[in-house]
Amino acid sequence: MLLVATYSRAARQSLRNVCSTHEDCVVRRFGRAALLAETELAAFHALRLREKHGGDVQVERTEALNEFSDVPESVRGAAAAYESRDAASTPYAKFAAGTDHPDPESMADEEL
Repeated sequence: MLLVATYSRAARQSLRNVCSTHEDCVVRRFGRAALLAETELAAFHALRLREKHGGDVQVERTEALNEFSDVPESVRGAAAAYESRDAASTPYAKFAAGTDHPDPESMADEEL
């Protein structure tokens, strides 16, 4: 998918116009941003917006996250265990202390 983010009022208005006129290209709208289908037509609209508004429009290509092939088992297990914790107010660092779950600092340093 293509993520189009806008950083000015004029660019936001142009994005709204594109999204309402070409709904078949739009996967989801988020106010200042939109996800567009990965088609040539969607790329045309995204690049057209960037030509019109320059740096006020950012276009990024997104890739879906496959949690089973992209995320280590230890992180998936930690997320599941943390969401089933007894006290909702326990911060993750305290929850993970003294367990086999990865600590937040080590996860922050590891790239997927």
